[in-house]
Parts: sequence; structure tokens; C-alpha cells
Amino acid sequence: MTVSLSGTEIARQITERFPEAVLKADTQAILVTNESILTVCEYLKSSPQLAFDYLSYITATDYYDYFEVVYHLTSMKHNHSLVLKTRCHDRDSAVVPSVVTVWRGADFQEREVYDLFGISFAGHPSLKRIMLWEGVQGHPLRKDYV
Repeated sequence: MTVSLSGTEIARQITERFPEAVLKADTQAILVTNESILTVCEYLKSSPQLAFDYLSYITATDYYDYFEVVYHLTSMKHNHSLVLKTRCHDRDSAVVPSVVTVWRGADFQEREVYDLFGISFAGHPSLKRIMLWEGVQGHPLRKDYV
């Protein structure tokens, strides 16, 4: 069984390396700034004691005031997991840096979040709809979708 690491504990390690990155942490998850998500992901993957080499999945949540992008990370080497989050406050042009360069498996998952929530991933190699057809107006998992 995979052991869930405490967000508070890992947030301390991240803060030592990137002082402005962590916004909030608790036992369940770590919330980092939008600008630092790529750097933090690179660190979490390359750090030998953490070695988060597998991106289980990416999803998003619409809270009306902001979108939250959620990353579920797993270390196959150490058999532990972590939940990492970031937020987009601009509903009209929600953008998060892509993590495809860190985990290739993020490719289709970022496209799904883009398709259903309208959150763009800066630096994604081919950000286009994956579930809905081209020409569909809006993004059906947004709370303001009509």
C-alpha cells in the first residue's frame, strides 16, 4: 500500500529550496504558487529522497472565484504519494505551466483539463481538445457553463 506523505512535512523541504513557492500546506496537500508549479514538480521528481517519478493524475476543481489544479504524485521507488495543488484566479484566461517536460504522462491529462475546464497549460506541445469536438463552445465542467 502506498503511504501518503504529510503535505506539511514536504512543504518544509520545498520552502527551504524555494522560499516563495508554498502558499499553504496541511497533512493532506500542498498549495503552491502558479508561477512555481513547474519548478516544484521538477524538484519533487529529481530529489533522491522524494523521487516522485509517476504522475498518477491531474484534475481540476471550479470554486467560482478560482480554479484549482490538483496533481497526484507517486514515488514508485519509495512507495509514497503526495497531493500538490495550484490555483488560477483569472477565469477568462486561466493558465498554468505545463508539466509535460517533467512527466510525459501529463500530456493527455492536461488536454482533458483544458477541454473540460478551459484551463490552458503554457508550454504544452499540442494543447487541443481531446474529448469534445473542435468548435464546441465553452467547457462543460465549469460552474458557469450553460
